[in-house]
Amino acid sequence: MTRTTPSTSPSATTSPTPPTSPTSTSPASSIPATSPGPFAAAAPAAPAPWSALVSAALLGTERRTPPVAARPGQGAAAALLDAAAVSTVRRRAALRPAVAGERPAPAPADPRPLLPPAARRRLSLLLADRGAGGGASRRGTAPDLTELLPQWLAAAVASGYRAPEVLLPALLDAARARTDLRPAALALAGPRARWLARLNDEWKFALRGTGSRAALPGDGDPAAVLRTWEEGLFAERVALLTALRRQDPSAGLALLTTTWSTERAEDRLMFLDSLREDLSTADEPFLEQALSDRSRNVRATAAELLSTLPGSALAARMAWRAHTCIGLDRTAGTPVIAVEAPHECDPGMQRDGVASKPPSGRGERSWWLSQLVEATPLDGWHARFGGRDAAAIVALPVGDGWRTELHDAWCRAAVRQWNADWARALLGAPAAPSQAAEVAPAGSSRDLTKLLTVLPEDERARWVAEFIAAHGLSEAFRMLGVCAVPWAEPLGGAVVDALDIARDAGSYPWSFSGVMGLAERCLDPAAADRLDMLTAVTDEPEGASPGSGGYWSEAFQRLVGTLRLRATMRMELTPPS
Repeated sequence: MTRTTPSTSPSATTSPTPPTSPTSTSPASSIPATSPGPFAAAAPAAPAPWSALVSAALLGTERRTPPVAARPGQGAAAALLDAAAVSTVRRRAALRPAVAGERPAPAPADPRPLLPPAARRRLSLLLADRGAGGGASRRGTAPDLTELLPQWLAAAVASGYRAPEVLLPALLDAARARTDLRPAALALAGPRARWLARLNDEWKFALRGTGSRAALPGDGDPAAVLRTWEEGLFAERVALLTALRRQDPSAGLALLTTTWSTERAEDRLMFLDSLREDLSTADEPFLEQALSDRSRNVRATAAELLSTLPGSALAARMAWRAHTCIGLDRTAGTPVIAVEAPHECDPGMQRDGVASKPPSGRGERSWWLSQLVEATPLDGWHARFGGRDAAAIVALPVGDGWRTELHDAWCRAAVRQWNADWARALLGAPAAPSQAAEVAPAGSSRDLTKLLTVLPEDERARWVAEFIAAHGLSEAFRMLGVCAVPWAEPLGGAVVDALDIARDAGSYPWSFSGVMGLAERCLDPAAADRLDMLTAVTDEPEGASPGSGGYWSEAFQRLVGTLRLRATMRMELTPPS
């Protein structure tokens, strides 16, 4: 090539002259000269001025040597074109050339075995499908992969695998979009998730970790732990405190006390919440001091934590107050629980976490009483009521219309103190006619679902199965959500029988789409063959909704297909023998 025309430069189509004076806008003119140290690498060559590149292009490379360095085996013309392209992109982006930043430290090693090939492909499909439409109102017989992702992640983590590096960004994106995926997704991603999170602000949630030992910097080195605690991001500090509490509760508390007085109120609240796990009487002195905190939310949380310690001084104070308000009245012949709610909320009660102002529509005295009972150790009521057990106390009549208020407070106390005896007594017999009317919506004080979580898993499943057999599925959806997966018998059979009864009644399956979705994720995959008979289209009974038989057949086909897919995914995660 003897001459290069201006058209070879992207900006030379309008004029061979740069849009502004090279003496005022040349990137090279604004780069400060630096003197490299004796051990520094050679500084990158300053880019050639745009005017010099244009001149060489106009005159041709044979007449004017371009002011660029050619790579080995590259001609002068090609080097000129490369330099012009780089300079054009740089000018259009309004960026000055600069020395590249430091490379990040290499990602930490993850010694766990990689997912088997089939499981890797399955994870890729599940992550790719997470944005697809789905939900309870979907049609067709195809399984909803989005709803199977949490279960697959939990199984992969339990098998001890790690995610392939190429899928880590997609895995973190999925966890960012769905908080329910985060614990299992971060466990599968391992330490490289936190490494990536430091490079992308959208993944900073991963810095909070899962409270595992991996969250301890420097393998638990005290200097590294203290440095992270004093200099780390808030999410890193929460993860550090949680991990340290799991390893050494006293060391975690000691670390928290070093900066407690200088922390912001919202940060103190989060740190205090980290003490819930592994809470013990050794934490009581610190929590007693927190009762005088300047933040109302911090005081309330400290009081709640202390009330879960039956031997704490706060629990004793609350018990004394509650016992003075509630006792056994034998004057009428039949023992009756007598209630006299407190007439004031004194400063001592407020310091111990009793909120003085009730919610809208709630009476002051009943509000104060419920808080006292909720924070009172349940075991103390046995002596108060003549040695009766929990079931006998719950069966006692309550005078002056206080039964609902008292039992609601006991329900919250049973959940807070994780007392299975009281939860069992307050739940009662699942087949009792009154139970269906006492199922309360989420967040209410009489929440049977919360009480169920206190029971052992097998007992919980039996109770819900009997409830469904007696009352059907309409009130059981939230109860099913707290049962262990896969559903053990007789729970699985009770759900399928109830769905079959609903089909025979001629209603549309959409009324039970929530339960059907749970069944797809929670039934034992081994039940698929037994459910095949339900996929057939049945005759519609008289008065049935038009087309309901076909819709039910479609729903059961999807159920059976999903169960078989879950069985296949389980096999894909099985290590080769």
